[in-house]
Amino acid sequence: MLLEGWGRYPRHESKPLAARAGLHELGHLVSQHQGLVARGNGRAYGDAAIGEDATLLMRGLDRMKAFDEEACLLTVEGGVLLGDIIETFLPRGFFLPVVPGTKFVTVGGAIAADVHGKNHHRDGGFGATVHSLRLVLPSGQTVTCSPSENGELFRATIGGMGLTGAIAEATIRLRRVETSFIRQQTSVAPNLSAALAALDAADEVTYSVAWIDCLAGGAALGRSLIYAGEHASAEEVVDGKERLAVAASKRLSVPVDLPGWTLNRASVMAFNELYFRRGSAAGREHTLVQYEPYFFPLDGVGQWNRIYGKRGFLQHQCVVPPDNAEAVLSEILARFARSGKASFLAVLKKLGEGSGMLSFPMRGYTLALDVQVSEEIFPLLDEIDSLVARAGGRLYLAKDARQSRATFEQGYPELEAFRQVRRSIGAEGHITSKLSRRLGI
Repeated sequence: MLLEGWGRYPRHESKPLAARAGLHELGHLVSQHQGLVARGNGRAYGDAAIGEDATLLMRGLDRMKAFDEEACLLTVEGGVLLGDIIETFLPRGFFLPVVPGTKFVTVGGAIAADVHGKNHHRDGGFGATVHSLRLVLPSGQTVTCSPSENGELFRATIGGMGLTGAIAEATIRLRRVETSFIRQQTSVAPNLSAALAALDAADEVTYSVAWIDCLAGGAALGRSLIYAGEHASAEEVVDGKERLAVAASKRLSVPVDLPGWTLNRASVMAFNELYFRRGSAAGREHTLVQYEPYFFPLDGVGQWNRIYGKRGFLQHQCVVPPDNAEAVLSEILARFARSGKASFLAVLKKLGEGSGMLSFPMRGYTLALDVQVSEEIFPLLDEIDSLVARAGGRLYLAKDARQSRATFEQGYPELEAFRQVRRSIGAEGHITSKLSRRLGI
């Protein structure tokens, strides 16, 4: 079967294996197939969820098994979608403590990528919400892992990109909320320096993110809209709004692959100008927005990856330590602006420390840029990789489709400890993705 990630690049042949019947079948599939990796909902952008020889499809394991309301602990199978949890528990006054930019991610995938949200600077990544998990090892044996039980294997699995085995089940913490609304405050940053300062000033705010106009240059390089947010209280939700409303499931969809010329410098520049003006008009006023557009703005458009055409797109997401952040991120944005390569999406966030051996987050600032696949883009991204590596930063494995082994090895100091865990459980050569083969993990 020809498989691809959300970026639709690269595409690889891999034998699909559907897991449906629980731990016994899952253990058999894992133990009997070499060169395999688990795959959730296919939202990793590159080749992380494509097995070298076989790919274990986990969406069939989608049951919610237990909920301790007093402790806010929910036990689910690894194939449950984050969106399913929200739709089930938000009406009861509970929300996930950490969500990425899409709700169409499985719990197993969220753990394997240690996904982060707009609150990483305060609350950490998804791994920090995991109380315990059940992992199917290459032998087919199932073990329980937590910070206090099989702790090294737990740390290797959080952010380990599925390379320690299949996450069959997890117990995660939920948080109590009074409403489904976010109290949002929008501020305008005229350049990158002001954007970084605004994110620093929002350290005590739960959620913060910056949208960047990546095509602005000169004195306006890095001009941004900063969105800070808090969960709204019951007293703030008035005017007949349903306090714990779940977002409607209806959404637009991109029915066909758009022509490659649709996203060009002129079209993206026009969109950025309109978006910036609209956001600037909001000023510093507080507004109530539903959780869906605040956390998952692109989920409102089905198959939005088709916007980039048949060749697909790459997302380059890096994190740079704070001491070098402004200089390095300015240079990245300047090179993109000079190249004329239009990024439809450019997002800046502040991160804290990661919790897993291969977790992407580190203390600093992360910049994510989307670009169409083309022959000219690869040399530019290689140059940017070098800037990031020299600054002591790294690239996000869940978004990666093309970084070099040297860049990867320079960015992840606990790589050898991770490899040792893989050796100790017999995962080398057995649990293998296209990403792990490419990067020598």
